[in-house]
Amino acid sequence: METIIGSDIYKAKQLLTHNELVAIPTETVYGLAANAFNPIAINKIFEAKNRPKTNPLIIHVSNILQIKCLVTEIPPAALELLKAFTPGPLTLLLPKNNLVPDIVTAGLPNIAIRIPAHKIALALLDELDFPLAAPSANPFGYISPTSAMHVKSMLNNKIPYILDGGNCQGGIESTIVGFKNNQPIIYRQGLITQDEIKKCIGEAYINKTKAIISPGMHSSHYSPHTPLYIAQSLEPFLKKFKIHEVGLITYNEYSKALPQAQQILLFQSNNYKLAATNLYASLHEMDKRNYKAIVVNKLPDTGICAAINDRLTRAAKK
Repeated sequence: METIIGSDIYKAKQLLTHNELVAIPTETVYGLAANAFNPIAINKIFEAKNRPKTNPLIIHVSNILQIKCLVTEIPPAALELLKAFTPGPLTLLLPKNNLVPDIVTAGLPNIAIRIPAHKIALALLDELDFPLAAPSANPFGYISPTSAMHVKSMLNNKIPYILDGGNCQGGIESTIVGFKNNQPIIYRQGLITQDEIKKCIGEAYINKTKAIISPGMHSSHYSPHTPLYIAQSLEPFLKKFKIHEVGLITYNEYSKALPQAQQILLFQSNNYKLAATNLYASLHEMDKRNYKAIVVNKLPDTGICAAINDRLTRAAKK
């Protein structure tokens, strides 16, 4: 059955209540949502995405009280972050209680949970009497979707409904923060930067361990089918491939080495948030063009650009 794109919150509610999957908009990327309390529904997420069950999911709720109902404790620093950044692109890693099925957390003790800043997502969550587990609505490892059409192109016939909320304004995933001995640790860089977190609660470190203890930690992720390379120069690729076989994603100005039609500018300003907004849409567009290589210029590794570079590093050909 062909996947339907629509704007009916009550149809989405009905499907979710009957343990079906619905793709939902958030301010970051589209999520593939299911009843977080129902293991059968959650299993459908893993099947539709071909996602390993060792990779935990993020739960979405509509308010802080609902977070408190699903965890055993919230450290003081976590409460400060909630007050400062939610609703918004912040996910907290907190010890779960028994209401949350183990399949959601891949058997791990902590739950990844957030309050999205999208009016349609919040309106849907307010209609439900259960939270939603919702990883990105794409096949595992592929580019995350930032529009309803991105979702349909990847998951058509695999899910019944996409709740259309327009293009995602954030463009990359949420920042994930956990706590070890009350010390804040950033397990996934995202739209909220390390500096912003530091200003709110003091020091916060970037995780250095490779163990999968939260979503978004796989070394290979967000990848187009076309090989993606991070480079500041096109010269090596133009020696290896013909000019028409290479696409370039860059920023602020076009390269003279390629026709402009083979290039996408992430932005033409000093507003790096636009790079995040446009990143995945640019990768989707480039991947449709049947190039033999997509080259991406790395951005300055500061602020939100650190999160963008993290996505590019994980997406690049290994």
